[in-house]
Amino acid sequence: MKIKLLVAAAATVVASSAMAQSAFEGFYGQIATGYESNNASNLNYTGSQAGANDTWNSSSQSFGGIPLVIGAGYNYSVAPKWLVGIGVDYSVLNQKSSTYNSNIGGYSLKGSTLETSNRLNIFVTPGYEIDKDKLVYLKAGYSSVSIKQQTPTTYTTSSSGSLVSTNSSSTQGGYVVGLGYKQIITGGIYGFAEGNYMSYGKPSFSATQTDGYKLTSNPSINSYQLLVGVGYKF
Repeated sequence: MKIKLLVAAAATVVASSAMAQSAFEGFYGQIATGYESNNASNLNYTGSQAGANDTWNSSSQSFGGIPLVIGAGYNYSVAPKWLVGIGVDYSVLNQKSSTYNSNIGGYSLKGSTLETSNRLNIFVTPGYEIDKDKLVYLKAGYSSVSIKQQTPTTYTTSSSGSLVSTNSSSTQGGYVVGLGYKQIITGGIYGFAEGNYMSYGKPSFSATQTDGYKLTSNPSINSYQLLVGVGYKF
């Protein structure tokens, strides 16, 4: 009789645990798209030669487009309705600015561009289950991105001419913060929406012209993404 009672109690505990398990607990993979914007500031060039320095003024630039972001991670329950996740996502597509100019007095340097690529985020996602099929979560962690700058291709003074244009790239680290929502569609398939903000350190770029004139710049990049996508919880 005691053995039967123990078996029944164990079966009850197992059944209760299975019923209590979150629909979002476990490994997942997902893909998303939407809109991405990159805001670049501090784009001024410092020109130097023979100990003399010039400042070429450049206006801030905003550029972006449609991203493609793939991600994976794992969520585990820490309390009823509460989960903590770890994850990683990668932005597949590059984003490039239009050309911009830098000016000093009546002179202009033309043809500069910036481009971002290989954005990688590694993060934690504390979340709360609104009900068994709905999850809201915060996102915070480390972000890195490759930033490429093309230096000016032409100059304009009383006459015009070409410059030695250089493509330089630098991988910069920073942080990502975000907010998201997931909802089970059927089985392990879910839809989600997410907003992320990313900020990075300043790269140091330089290029030297044929006459020895050196251009340096230290742009700042901040980015955000508004994403919608689908995923599968294994």
